Amino acid sequence: MIIETKVFGEITIDAEKIITFPKGIVGFSELTEFTMIHDKETGAGSIHWLQSLQEPAFAMPVMDPLIIKPDYNPEVEEEWIKPLGDLNPEELLVLVTVTVPQDLTQMTVNLKGPIVVNARERKACQVIIEGDEYKVKYPIYDILQAKKAGE
Repeated sequence: MIIETKVFGEITIDAEKIITFPKGIVGFSELTEFTMIHDKETGAGSIHWLQSLQEPAFAMPVMDPLIIKPDYNPEVEEEWIKPLGDLNPEELLVLVTVTVPQDLTQMTVNLKGPIVVNARERKACQVIIEGDEYKVKYPIYDILQAKKAGE
């Protein structure tokens, strides 16, 4: 399948790379089909893009929260993830959205609203974590710089 994107231009994706959000994502309930785009040079330890198949201009930066917060382990209400089907821990992918402002030193991730993906079923949902343990704007610039420097 060939899709047109604003950020990446025309790209080809396999049908098995489509991730369905049955209820959309927070703030964009009408967008239900996405694919994950990543830089082959930087690999898994970097920022990826969740690209909408329905809206070429919508690409959301996401990343693995364990890269910046190794103890990240939020409790998720069962009701939120029920639409994803049977979840096997080995087939579970958790992502957090990244905010990249003009001043990169102010870059943050949203630990309060992670995206949970059932990789086998290719179904996903964004959940909201209750309580105050995780922040909506968790600063990551210094953490990423330290990792880059090998600290």
